[in-house]
Amino acid sequence: MPEFPGFPADFFGFFEDLARNNHRDWFNDHRRRYQDSVLAPVSAFIVDMAPLLSKISRHFIADPRPQGGSMFRVRRDTRFSDDKTAYKTHTGIQFRHEAGKDAHTLSFYVHLAPDGLRYGGGIWRPPAPQLSRIRDYMADNTRAWARISQAKKVLDVGGVRGSSLKCAPRGFNPEHVHIEDLKRKSLYVMAEGSPAAALEPDFTARVDEAFRRAGPLNRFLGKALELPF
Repeated sequence: MPEFPGFPADFFGFFEDLARNNHRDWFNDHRRRYQDSVLAPVSAFIVDMAPLLSKISRHFIADPRPQGGSMFRVRRDTRFSDDKTAYKTHTGIQFRHEAGKDAHTLSFYVHLAPDGLRYGGGIWRPPAPQLSRIRDYMADNTRAWARISQAKKVLDVGGVRGSSLKCAPRGFNPEHVHIEDLKRKSLYVMAEGSPAAALEPDFTARVDEAFRRAGPLNRFLGKALELPF
């Protein structure tokens, strides 16, 4: 059984303080705190999630390294953004499919922020060729998609979600039974929770349950993209 005791209280305390002091000097002065309160527990969480994830699918990677692994870096990429804030005030953990190279691949995901938690799975803004394949597969497999999107355990957490086009994508019937999902630019199933949940020793079990809920969606998307699950 997983032994992760839950995130320390200062995990969210660090990000609350960072939000008020979001500049390099403060971060450098508190780097040891970041390592102890954020990096170390995130790595431990990833290690304990690995065997649970492998029972869902052995094709998703749980890599606890702070650089190049499953956790997103805290430093923001501001090169192409008007927002020059230096650091993220949350942690993202992405268990990517082994075939993926970046954040836009099939994955299971955990988002930890002082204002709330999200955890589940799906795909976020895939490149146009991949999104086109997903839409074609969905349009051709309406019953299979209905079983996933209308499952009670999926509807209980808000259904399949993701940002959408305003109109039907080119080449698709606006009257298609799944047109609202065909419009989506991302597709995911996410549970939500309060930050307090992440401090409890059963947090890995909560995340495992959410990953299993999102498993059929990821299996469907994997078939659309010809990826093993």
